[in-house]
Amino acid sequence: QVQLVESGGGLVQAGGSLRLSCAASGSILSINAMDWYRQAPGNQRELVASITSGGTTNYADSVKGRFTISRGNAANTVYLQMNSLKPDDTAVYYCHGLITRFVVRSYWGRGTQVTVSS
Repeated sequence: QVQLVESGGGLVQAGGSLRLSCAASGSILSINAMDWYRQAPGNQRELVASITSGGTTNYADSVKGRFTISRGNAANTVYLQMNSLKPDDTAVYYCHGLITRFVVRSYWGRGTQVTVSS
């Protein structure tokens, strides 16, 4: 079994910062990539940021320059530093990983709520 567990969500005022964490655990052979997605009420889930095993990052246009994705010293941990938060950033944020046990599979965390007040 592989589990992804997010933490760090909460309520913050516009202009503030939050740092999300995601830890992958279980029988993991390798992690190909880890991503952060978000879903606001009534909207589809969208990709926010991704990082490959080689460290290549990618961001949605709406968060470029404000959010930073990084991997921890433990390769199975990923962070999302969110600065200059806006009310439009309010959503449930989900951690996602392409992880190899015996084959590569997609795994999701349960999500963490981020609410930005104006």
